[in-house]
Amino acid sequence: MAGSPPATRSSGSGIQYLVGLDVGSTTVKAVVSLADRDEILWRDYQRHETRQAEKVLEFLTRMEGEVGLAPGNGRVFVTGSGGNALARLIGAKFVQEVHAVSLAVEKLHPEVNSVIELGGQDAKNIIFQEEETTARLSRNHTHGSPAPGRKRKIPTMNDKCAGGTGAVIDKINAKLKIPPPELCNQRYTGIRLHPVAAKCGVFAETDINGLQKQAVPPGELMASLFDAIVLQNLTVLTRGHTLRPHVLLLGGPNTFIRGMREAWQANIPRTWNERHVTIPEGATPEDVIKVPDHAQYFAALGAVEFGREEDPELGRYIGTECLEHYIQVGRHQEKVRSGSGGLIASEQELAAFTRQYARAPFVPAAFQPGEIVSGFIGLDAGSTSTKAVLLSQQGEVLCKAYQLSDGN
Repeated sequence: MAGSPPATRSSGSGIQYLVGLDVGSTTVKAVVSLADRDEILWRDYQRHETRQAEKVLEFLTRMEGEVGLAPGNGRVFVTGSGGNALARLIGAKFVQEVHAVSLAVEKLHPEVNSVIELGGQDAKNIIFQEEETTARLSRNHTHGSPAPGRKRKIPTMNDKCAGGTGAVIDKINAKLKIPPPELCNQRYTGIRLHPVAAKCGVFAETDINGLQKQAVPPGELMASLFDAIVLQNLTVLTRGHTLRPHVLLLGGPNTFIRGMREAWQANIPRTWNERHVTIPEGATPEDVIKVPDHAQYFAALGAVEFGREEDPELGRYIGTECLEHYIQVGRHQEKVRSGSGGLIASEQELAAFTRQYARAPFVPAAFQPGEIVSGFIGLDAGSTSTKAVLLSQQGEVLCKAYQLSDGN
């Protein structure tokens, strides 16, 4: 963000800082910029582990202590799928996510014509069309002329399933148990690939289970998943539009996982060859399909850019008191108002139910060394666990075992 001229409408009376918060489905990203110029003072990216409000409170508390953010000297702009509900609690202004990302891309990378962002549970494509192209399309469709100085944006997002997003990678890796450092360095180029469906996370898991039973190595399974995610996005999410160079890869999976970047760089050029799209002479796919610096922060950076162009009174930070109250009391009250009665009315009722339906503890048979036992062994080798029982000739369970497969 450095190097641009000072903003003209961002400061307001006594405003020193502009804060961009991106509250996503799995992570919270935040940046703090000076209000009068493009200088980032503070930034962080963390998983919230389903505790969005708590993570936002933690970030704001750190901003106050480490940067000096306080009511009266800062403005906050929030985006992301979880941002709208929390914005009012801190005085922030909510910014639509596609708009925020577009603002950051146009400012930091004006050469870009396409954006692919993979989030925790969403995937977004944004195609930027040049003014000349936009004007021609507008005349053909009688929509009027485009706004001068801005490219027309064609956004598409997944709307029915989290298939083809970071959530699927998380779910499959929970089964494969690839350590995070190894996952980040997992290759796609040069790895043997296998057919994996990505339109639905359940379908992908089913294919992975079948391949895992055939002893396919975890690295090949994960690379195959990268391939499936990319093909799913290119064939379905683009809605028939063609990504054009330069292409920017954003979001956590594209930022941190090497194989995801390689999968895009391998597959997008194939589409360009089919549709006769040329890239700049002498450029390689890595030159025109790339992850920019701070790719995981683009929505937060765009939220700050939105604030620079808006009324200086919008988004004035009011502190964390209302957010703390919401976490401690308000959230529970909302659930009480929106929910129905519980399954039990008292601890005594629960205790009576437990006594009535409690099973007798299983006591395995005791065997002596050298003893010969006649019986039947049953094995159930499932997709995630293996179960076994030893039955006597009379059908009595003598021993039983249940273990997660742990990818083996």
